[in-house]
Amino acid sequence: MKIEVRKPTNDDLKKMKVDSWPIWECEASEFDWFYDSTEVCYFLKGKVTVKAGDQEVTIQKGDLATFPKGLKCVWNVHEAVRKHYRFE
Repeated sequence: MKIEVRKPTNDDLKKMKVDSWPIWECEASEFDWFYDSTEVCYFLKGKVTVKAGDQEVTIQKGDLATFPKGLKCVWNVHEAVRKHYRFE
């Protein structure tokens, strides 16, 4: 299972209607997480490192990330996060 991270264009964000998605916030912390459904999220602020098996990705402001269903990971929140999210 692979975490996908990319820089979307403004057109991408509009087509996906990201502004209408709920917002999640988290202060600097570290925690285990399991995805029981696929999550797509757009980072409005903050910086995190997510470790899943042998994969480690850094996600920050302006990134669109997709976490696949069934993923077990550890979130290390370096800077407080504010993100739009959607579960599929």
